[in-house]
Amino acid sequence: MPRLDTAGQLAIDVPVQPKKQTRAELQSAIKSARDIMRKDAGLNGDLDRLPQLSWILFLRAFDVCVEQEREAENLDYERAIAKPYDWESWGSTTEFTGDEFLAFVNTELLPYLRGLKSDDEGDPRNVISTIFQEVNNRMLSGTLLRDLVNVVNDISFESSDDIHTMATVYESILKEMRDAAGDSGEFYTPRPVIRFMVEQSFLKLGQSILDPACGTGGFLVEAYDELKELPSSRMELAQLHRNIRGIEKKPLPYLLVMMNLLLHGIDVPNVVRANALLRMREENSPRHRVDVVLTNPPFGGEEEKSVAARFDNAGVATQETAWLFLYSVIERLKPGGRCAIVLPNGSLFGGGVGAKIKAKLMKECNLHTIVRLPQGIFAPYTQIPANLLFFDKTGPTKEIWFYEIPLPEGRRGYSKTKPMHYEEFKNCANWWGSEARESREENNFAWRIQAAEIKAGGYNLDLANPHAGDDLDHRPPVELINDLIKTEEDILCLLSELKASMGEGN
Repeated sequence: MPRLDTAGQLAIDVPVQPKKQTRAELQSAIKSARDIMRKDAGLNGDLDRLPQLSWILFLRAFDVCVEQEREAENLDYERAIAKPYDWESWGSTTEFTGDEFLAFVNTELLPYLRGLKSDDEGDPRNVISTIFQEVNNRMLSGTLLRDLVNVVNDISFESSDDIHTMATVYESILKEMRDAAGDSGEFYTPRPVIRFMVEQSFLKLGQSILDPACGTGGFLVEAYDELKELPSSRMELAQLHRNIRGIEKKPLPYLLVMMNLLLHGIDVPNVVRANALLRMREENSPRHRVDVVLTNPPFGGEEEKSVAARFDNAGVATQETAWLFLYSVIERLKPGGRCAIVLPNGSLFGGGVGAKIKAKLMKECNLHTIVRLPQGIFAPYTQIPANLLFFDKTGPTKEIWFYEIPLPEGRRGYSKTKPMHYEEFKNCANWWGSEARESREENNFAWRIQAAEIKAGGYNLDLANPHAGDDLDHRPPVELINDLIKTEEDILCLLSELKASMGEGN
């Protein structure tokens, strides 16, 4: 109803805009949450605390970003999470605490979320159920759990700016999570490497983009950020959301990638929890193929015998994960599709099954570029040298361009406190040129090899830069020792592959 102000004029009510949260405020909230979790006897270290925070944060974000948003758009919308399990019923009720609250979370809330299901493939109930299958509340104090939920409840998701800020803060949490995971033998792709691989893949709207070993979603988020401003309609945006696809085997990274994509604006992420090698083997039909694969598959380990056995009829008798992923990726690409993949040096020079898979790669795809990364790119977790392979499924390889990324001047390697920076790819990106790659020229870091020469050499792709000097008299002793260590590591890799290809007990 119109009203008059104190001067007798018609007053106009202006909606109060919600106060945007700054990054510092969000970081402060996350710090408070972690301080609370440190007091609980059930949580030991960040590998316990960060998943605990993530599933609570997921439910809060899902309530605001999906449930409330869909209710505002559709009055007939039926919530995926019904009362009394929705956030408003237990997350916003601050007096619900102590042993009663703890019992509700453990015996009612989490079992309910695990039991959600729908026959509709795109229903968020199926996503929630999959996420929470192996999620458990590890906190032992109902009072501390209430305090933690209260902190998360106070985090604002009122605007896209808030969500973007929260996503930025969450990525810093994921970095710490990845650092902690590295201590237990898992390591993830550095962000500069991801960004370079996405940019040099020249993504286009309408393409299906898959990471079959997506971890916490670095490649998927970067690909989405590259394309999210291009849709001109809701239909195109929905298609983009469906086209960002992932597969993740382990429950913890699966929870983290779903949370990561949700915070970046994809309300029903198209990520499945499965063994990617089995999944891709079972879905080997044209309708499951994709336009682009961006991935850093696990390497340096062996797959289960039962999984490796599924590849025997393809003549690929190996348990080495990197080889099985490379073979599967080639099969998964559509004609004309493209791939950017991280592989260790062992995959470049390996013979036997490895040579057979590389022959398949060069016969069916145009392996146009191999970017050789500096030593220690995954330091401090592993010193295994890595490479970026770029190929298109457009016909056989005729020649391969190599580009060697040098260490920055004055640097001997990388560490957790001194990681690689994106700027180190600048010269390579300039040399690469456009999508057509027509302006490439040889220089001190770039050279090319004909496919016939690679074939004659037994498909060895571990080729040294011919422009690099190798005057032993003038090379520093530390550099010579590092080369000897690398040679020994390469020999060990070859022996491990030989042992795996022979099988246990032979």
